[in-house]
Amino acid sequence: MNLSSMLAARADAGQPVRIGLIGAGKFGSMILNQAKYLNGLHVVGIADLDIEKAHASLARVGWTENRFATSLDDALSTGKTHVLDDAKALCAFDGIDCLIEATGHPLAGVRHALAAIEHGKHVVMVNVEADILCGPILSKRAQEADVIYSMAYGDQPAAICELVDWVHTAGFELVAAGKGMNFAPPYRYSTPDTVWSFFGWTEEEVAKGDFNPKMYNSFTDGTKAAIEMAAVANATGLDCPDDGLAFPPAGLHDLAQVFKPVSEGGRLDSTGLVDIAASREPDGRVVWNNIQYGMFVTFKAPDAYARDCFQQYGLLTDDSGWYASMWRPFHLIGLETSVSVLSACLRGEATGSSTRYRADAVATAKRDLKAGDWLDGEGGFTVWAKAIPARIAAPMDALPIGLAHHVRLKRDVAQDHVVTFDDVDLTEDQDIVALRTEQKAMME
Repeated sequence: MNLSSMLAARADAGQPVRIGLIGAGKFGSMILNQAKYLNGLHVVGIADLDIEKAHASLARVGWTENRFATSLDDALSTGKTHVLDDAKALCAFDGIDCLIEATGHPLAGVRHALAAIEHGKHVVMVNVEADILCGPILSKRAQEADVIYSMAYGDQPAAICELVDWVHTAGFELVAAGKGMNFAPPYRYSTPDTVWSFFGWTEEEVAKGDFNPKMYNSFTDGTKAAIEMAAVANATGLDCPDDGLAFPPAGLHDLAQVFKPVSEGGRLDSTGLVDIAASREPDGRVVWNNIQYGMFVTFKAPDAYARDCFQQYGLLTDDSGWYASMWRPFHLIGLETSVSVLSACLRGEATGSSTRYRADAVATAKRDLKAGDWLDGEGGFTVWAKAIPARIAAPMDALPIGLAHHVRLKRDVAQDHVVTFDDVDLTEDQDIVALRTEQKAMME
């Protein structure tokens, strides 16, 4: 609870925490907005393939022209910021302590993280798509290099990891962890052409905004949930359900009742699972008191005395009083990411890290697919991601969602069946495939 005072001491000593940011999109813009107000945090460089768009993002969050440097060296000496289109150069620059990867591109994210680690930099991985693809092996490489590889605080996986740590530190029995989400079963087969109807937006409203239909569709069809919950499993040691996330509808008042084992009257097959508290009933009705933007854990009292304390101090419990819930109602994504940066640089601690290979988010057919069809990845027309345990995904050689983009099928795959490496003609990105093979040795 002393990060701000530690940063103030660095500022007073003239030794700011120096960071580089890759990706100046929405998440990156939110990071940059708050960086203006953190004395002692110096954004040395921002790398983005579209420099003009990066400058537009900076202007949107109030960065004036007098803040820009002509080179990374100039930025280091003047306290200003250099914008460039070369992420590799930013990863290699000696004057940076920590690299924030915020591109959202899984393959690029893995490569950027590797480069940063090889050059002795801490990595804050905003890019959950990259983390679920190769996070465990990246964490191992970072440990070997004596740097930190961390989830991004402000995003839901890191916030869930914080809640999980709270449960363990308080001495309770962890039962389940997850987040809220706007989901109902029909959403599963949404495509970029149909996604806006699930938001209730008209074509005119969409046309007025800068909306990416594939990105929004990844949330709608449950793919983003699978990616994030599998990442949480890899960071905490929890499991995904064997047949993927169940998305039981639950409001705040019902968390402890729903997210406990079936044997105790709940909806979980066992304890120790991640899942989603859906904010929609199967028929589409909104769940009362839902936690659409929040995160939660459910836990069990270790004895009768603790159970009685749950009641005495107003915890929301199940009918028995033994199971209770703790939640956080919101997450502010990039506005909070400085917590991860400062935790890595000042404390040497990650705000969640995928330290084991326990779960995966695997490509699953959104419709009956035919040999010769091209997969179009996360949020597209052809596949959704299913979060399953690594002990199931690895033996079947399931294709991770991060490698399911612009890949052609060699044989038919039926709707809702998992796509495997044997089903596709995968000739590119063999460096990532090799990392995945190495990662299998970390399976728990």
